[in-house]
Parts: sequence; structure tokens; C-alpha cells
Amino acid sequence: MDYTIGQLAQLARVSVRTLRHYDRIGLLHPSAHSEAGYRLYSSQDLERLQRILCYRQLGFSLRQIKALLSAPATDSLADLRQQRALLCQRIASLQRMLEAVDKLLKARSLGIMLEPDEMQAAFGEDDPVAFSEEVQQRWEETAAWAEAKRRAASFSRADWQAMQAEFSALMRDLAAASTQGVPAASAEARRLAEAHRLYIERWFYPCSVHLHCRLADLYVSDARFTESFQRFAPQLAQYLRTAIYANARVGASAREEMTDDVFGF
Repeated sequence: MDYTIGQLAQLARVSVRTLRHYDRIGLLHPSAHSEAGYRLYSSQDLERLQRILCYRQLGFSLRQIKALLSAPATDSLADLRQQRALLCQRIASLQRMLEAVDKLLKARSLGIMLEPDEMQAAFGEDDPVAFSEEVQQRWEETAAWAEAKRRAASFSRADWQAMQAEFSALMRDLAAASTQGVPAASAEARRLAEAHRLYIERWFYPCSVHLHCRLADLYVSDARFTESFQRFAPQLAQYLRTAIYANARVGASAREEMTDDVFGF
């Protein structure tokens, strides 16, 4: 059967924007178009998308995936076996992390301090900078992306822990302001929004008020970001977005750098 782009997005749990991007870069073209010009995807397209998403979960870049799937005489069975082997490795790695975290939880409950190498095991080997598909699509070729990846490569475990602690403290302050009814455009909320911008600058890349607002839009448009913020407080993503925009509006650098059409209201 044929799937519309909306149906395929729902089945694969990705955004329509992602599928359009895949079409644009030649990674996943629809097999047909309707008489009205709408994209129509076949069962084979759905299978190819599954392979793409699997490779994405394994950390492959879009360019690498395109090269893998475009290789001449690609054996689909061999490709699936390779994906399965890689997934098994990933599962084993996550299982080791889970066991380490369980050990850390048990030790902490008993008041026992673990050795440094045991503490490090609880954090695994993952890149501490987790970018969503949307972020990579928008900024993969930018200096900000390159700078974030450069800094991430040099993070020590102590850096990772400090970054996480700073983020959690900032989220708790924002959640408290949100739940206590502090207006999102107030001086206090703007101060927290600025602290959030400086946090990004300190750990990842230079973050202008312009870029900060683009990130704020992503926080409410991408459910993955929205849900991560709502772990701290209901509607926190929207609250932070409003505070970021308010901070940008009153800042001297924002008045010099941004125009009304950037804000969209």
C-alpha cells in the first residue's frame, strides 16, 4: 500500500519535516506522487526508512547512511544482519551502563562511596552533547555545530558532571519560577533566560540572542525537547521560550542584531 507523508511520519514516529529533509537530500525519495502532487511512499520506502532510523540510533551521520544505502550491489539481508550486530553491541553497552547505575544506586543508599572508575562506568561512553534530528538538520554545517562537537570531544567526566549539575540547577530555578507564577517576561525570568543562554555559551558554542530564540522555537515545536523540559515542570518549554524572547527584546545586543520579523509576533 501507499502511505502519505503524514501517515509515514506517524508510523515511524518522526516529523514530516524530517521526511521532507530526507527527500531533499536524496536519502529517501517517495516512490510516487498523487495526482495532486502529494508524496506517496511504498512499503519498500517504509523499510528503507526503518534502516535509516536504525543507523541514526547507532550514531551514523546522514551522509554516512546515504553512502551505506547507496553502495552498489547492497545486499539488504547482509545490511540487516550488520544492523542487528551493531544493535546488539549497543544493547550490551547500555546493559553495562544500567548495571553500573544500579550499583551506584545501591552504594549510595548504603552510604558507600565508589571508586572513581566505578563512578565513571555509570556514565558510559556516550557523547555528552545530545542533538536531535531537527538540530542537526538546521545547524550541521554551521560554526556552532562544529564548535559544540569540538568542545564535547574534550569533555572529561568531571566536566560532564559539572555541566549536568549546572543544567539541573538552572532547570530547577526555572521550574520554581514557572510554578510560583513568576511572569515569563519579568526581570527574574529574563535573568534565568540569560543564564540559560550563557550556559550554552560556556559549554557548547557562542549563542547570540538570535540563535537563542531559534533554539527556543525548537523547544516548543519539537516534542522531544518539550517533554524533556516538562520533566521539571508543566509547560516549562513554553515558559522558557517566552522568557528567552523577552530577554532578547530588552537586551541592547538584541535591539542591534534582531528585527521584528525574526520574532514572528
